[in-house]
Amino acid sequence: MPDDEYSAVLHVAERRARDWLASVPERPIEPRAGVEQVKDALGREFEDTGQDAATVVGQLATAIEPGLIAMASPRFYGFVIGGTYPAALGADWLVSAWDQNTGSRTPTPGAAAVEELAAEWLLDLLGLPERAGVGFVTGATMANLSCLLSARGSVLRAVGWDVERDGLQGAPRVRFLAGSAVHSSMVVAGRMAGLGLPRTVGADAQGSIDVDGLAAALDEGYGPAIVALQAGDVHSGAFDDFAAAIAVAHAVGAWVHVDGAFGLWAGASPSLQHLVAGYEEADSWATDAHKTLNVPYDSGVAIVADEPAMAAALAIHAAYLPEVGAVAEPYDHTPELSRRARGIPVWATLRTLGRHGVAELVDGLVASARGLADGFAATPGLEVLNDVVFTQVCVAAEDDAQTLALADRLRTDGVVWASPSRWHDRAIVRFSVSNRGTDAAAVDRTLAAVRSALAAVGGAAVPVAVD
Repeated sequence: MPDDEYSAVLHVAERRARDWLASVPERPIEPRAGVEQVKDALGREFEDTGQDAATVVGQLATAIEPGLIAMASPRFYGFVIGGTYPAALGADWLVSAWDQNTGSRTPTPGAAAVEELAAEWLLDLLGLPERAGVGFVTGATMANLSCLLSARGSVLRAVGWDVERDGLQGAPRVRFLAGSAVHSSMVVAGRMAGLGLPRTVGADAQGSIDVDGLAAALDEGYGPAIVALQAGDVHSGAFDDFAAAIAVAHAVGAWVHVDGAFGLWAGASPSLQHLVAGYEEADSWATDAHKTLNVPYDSGVAIVADEPAMAAALAIHAAYLPEVGAVAEPYDHTPELSRRARGIPVWATLRTLGRHGVAELVDGLVASARGLADGFAATPGLEVLNDVVFTQVCVAAEDDAQTLALADRLRTDGVVWASPSRWHDRAIVRFSVSNRGTDAAAVDRTLAAVRSALAAVGGAAVPVAVD
């Protein structure tokens, strides 16, 4: 593989990447081309002869960029999506260049070493059991699934059933319980794990699980049980009462899992640790470093306190693989054997920030969310509907039609992008503050854009100039 085989291609890719990154802060956030337009620009016919690689990469960038959304904009509040730290991006590029299959420690000790350090640092940072198993998976859904598979095996073994050997057919029924505000990621993970839909046990107005309802539901039945709690409701940002709920669940031998896709990172901030008080007593945890930690996509993290239970559920065995040693293999902790070294960008981000830097990142996101909430609350015609305890802010205009029109207008204007949704039977616009670049200036510019858009759709606000 001569150097010149790659140099021209990487030169084009770097130049186009730099151009894209430079454009993100000010480019319109909404895509300006649809799927069919991008296909036309790429060329729909699969030709008999190929083209020069550098030319192909340049054509790809030119054709696709009008169809890209500026998710890394400091004023993108859609879904729950973080930005990317420079060290994480650089590490991610190297991961692709190194092209290591990080399934085993033996053939790829370099990649395995970095991931093991990243896992140790994450457990230390979040105050979770130091001997827990950690798996780097694609995202929060696969992290939830990995933990539920570990939970399923553990609770069934406790009643004498080996699900890894005998499967689910004929097994005792596993009760699967969650609060009424359970996230769809948790629901689909339960389906894939063969648990079915969770039985919901109620929640308060902000989405925190009804602990009394959980206790009553557990008392109604018997046998193996898994309880799903959450750190950060997707609408309100609310956290469950972990200490109380875990005590209730453990009293009947239930496994407790914490879905902390974006909210688990509250544990890294001394000023926010009260939100997750007691969560270290759970049995498993799931998060996504692409959200609050601002690492590129493909950065889910599954954590299981009982590492042997994780390995029993997920480990792969074959004659051609290294023999199981004293230290767990990467493929003991994920549903995959072949995968990229996705833990390396996590390590690079943690190494760049340090413990204090991670706390400052999380605190900064919360401060920006509160700044948005204060500004919205002071805006005639807007109402903030949730208690802003973390990074989520839900607003509504005077009626559902105006609220949805506000969301549409924001997208058309291109300065701000926020997710329309429904919460408590009302149309809302949800602002998820997840990007490290969302600072005080971005908050001010967002408020001005929202007030201008509200006035344009017939709301009470008027355009406000921001210095």
